[in-house]
Amino acid sequence: MDRPDLPLNALRVFEVAMRQGSFTRAAIELRVTQAAVSHQIARLEDFLGSTLFLRTPQGLVPTDEGQLLFPVLEQGFEGIARVLDRVRGHREVEVLNVGVNTTFALGWLLPRIERFHQDHPEIDLRISTNNNRVEILREGLDMAIRFGNGGWTGHNSMPLMETPLSPFCTPTIAARLRQPSDLCQVPLLRSYRSAEWPGWFEAVGAICPPVKGPTLDSSVALAELATFSAGAALLPVPMFQRYIELGRLVQPFGDAVNAGRYHLTWPSDRPATDAMGKFAEWLTANGATDPSDSADENHTN
Repeated sequence: MDRPDLPLNALRVFEVAMRQGSFTRAAIELRVTQAAVSHQIARLEDFLGSTLFLRTPQGLVPTDEGQLLFPVLEQGFEGIARVLDRVRGHREVEVLNVGVNTTFALGWLLPRIERFHQDHPEIDLRISTNNNRVEILREGLDMAIRFGNGGWTGHNSMPLMETPLSPFCTPTIAARLRQPSDLCQVPLLRSYRSAEWPGWFEAVGAICPPVKGPTLDSSVALAELATFSAGAALLPVPMFQRYIELGRLVQPFGDAVNAGRYHLTWPSDRPATDAMGKFAEWLTANGATDPSDSADENHTN
């Protein structure tokens, strides 16, 4: 099949600009100047005879032509990258880029990462951590593990572990606690999810005192603050067993309330690769899913 002279550099720049939603961010990813990005986009538009972006005060808005071109280029470059990774050095290796909620990464995945490498040496697993804010396509990821209800528009999701919350504190503070209501005498460390402490106190039949102090966006940060005897932190129990094993924190009460669960998610309009399927299976086989869940239970939203 005859092909015209393809402007590959310009096509690559366009793919990154679409994914990043900004010439500035595209320039950062490509390690070039913003002017170079603009030049390549203008060159591609001249080649096609079509406008690909509308420049508005709110940022770049892709035209119909841009939206038509993007998925083809994205899948094409993804396929090229995978093949190159496999043949480089004559190794049969597939790269898998996964964004992972920091709490899940530190509390469950990273302690088991060597086991994954042993089970699947053919997969080059690359992890990017986040505080539950992730855009799979824009960040160049294949999948993401995040906390929520599974209802992410345009994404498939596989339910993983539930996250029952319970108070954690240092042994020194725990020595002063006899019943849940005694927590009223202790500073309650708070996350941006303001309903968590009231929900826990309601579950144990006690009145929740005012929750004051700085608001943190990470359970890991809350746990670290609690280790300095700054107060009690309400944490997902399965993710912080290591703190208990090391004696840094204790769980003074067994009462826990379910706050939701983690999910493995991926775009519903992109075909799952072999590595994606193996990663999902490995999570199930190694206890990242609750026993009551079906191993192949997926939700499309």
